[in-house]
Amino acid sequence: MEFFRYIAVGNEPFLKTYNGTYLNSTLPALQNIQAALIKAGLGRQVKVTIPLNADIYQTESGIPSGGNFRSDIHDLMISIIKFLSNNDAPLTINIYPFLSLYDDPHFPIDYAFFSSTSSPVVDGPISYTNVFDANFDTLIWALEKNGFASLPIIVGEVGWPTDGDINANNDNARKFNQGLIDRIIQGQGTPKRPRTLPEIYVFALVDEDAKSIQPGNFERHWGIFHYDGTIKYRLDLGNNRTLMPAKGVRYLARQWCIMAPEASVLDPNLPISINDACTYADCTSLGYGSSCGGLDARGNASYAFNIYYQTLNQQKGACQFSNLSAITTVDPSQDSCRFDIMIDLGKHEQSTRPTTSSVGCKQNKVLTLALVSLLNICFL
Repeated sequence: MEFFRYIAVGNEPFLKTYNGTYLNSTLPALQNIQAALIKAGLGRQVKVTIPLNADIYQTESGIPSGGNFRSDIHDLMISIIKFLSNNDAPLTINIYPFLSLYDDPHFPIDYAFFSSTSSPVVDGPISYTNVFDANFDTLIWALEKNGFASLPIIVGEVGWPTDGDINANNDNARKFNQGLIDRIIQGQGTPKRPRTLPEIYVFALVDEDAKSIQPGNFERHWGIFHYDGTIKYRLDLGNNRTLMPAKGVRYLARQWCIMAPEASVLDPNLPISINDACTYADCTSLGYGSSCGGLDARGNASYAFNIYYQTLNQQKGACQFSNLSAITTVDPSQDSCRFDIMIDLGKHEQSTRPTTSSVGCKQNKVLTLALVSLLNICFL
């Protein structure tokens, strides 16, 4: 059985925000890993690749046929692609239609999905009805122009977030990912490579509550599963297959940390306490357009206190905020806003499963929990 097929060297090293930090080290690193694989006798079985952001290529004309690699990295990209081609290795690209919508308030929302009814982008004889196809084919044009028309491509990351932005929610995430899976099931490629479906890896398994939010609050909410292995939304995987939740998950006590009923929202210690809680826990669901963005001041404080309390595994003293907080056994969740309960990582008796799930702590074993019962499928 093959356990490893690829080794990814770095991740999106040529992002413009890195200001060229990795320009001189990426190709040598790729060469070193390839040499190590050959030395270990694995050069044929395991291939090296570099996951790159879609900003490595661009089109001045606004249509895919104008695609080429960025001028500042053009020569480097050709060297990398030549090396990959010589070693029968693929190029990996990360494509995020959500970001096209996020970055441009005038971007037609239908064009971000696979069932677009908006006006297509016409490029000669081809009409593009979704940005994924247009983006991917811009890369294919760039490869063709530089003599690598048949280089294999992997889509290393593609998905849709469920929180952290007005367009990041379960409905949109399901719509996008189901459209993507339907294409995979049907073996549907893009207009430039209609019969060659790339390997596609959906991002992500679970949310990452400590991930950088520099691009936006949505960065912590790409998961198809909640932190505890419960399913965020249903996906039809074909042949009567669907997502399966993790089994045997245990939770901490059914209790939440909230703003005390007698506490005042005018208390001068309240802003400081909320800031302290959100410094050490993930409060991105409180942002504008997010699942908890409609809470009032008291609700905001309660959410912040609870997410901190749960992140610290309900430790004694974790619900003490300048006499502003209290523990309750009444679920304070409201509408789409979930007040979470942390999973129990210790060996305890089976507890009653709560109706809400909890914050995803990067140090917990949620990844294992979800993987054990997850999608036994391979999109090839």
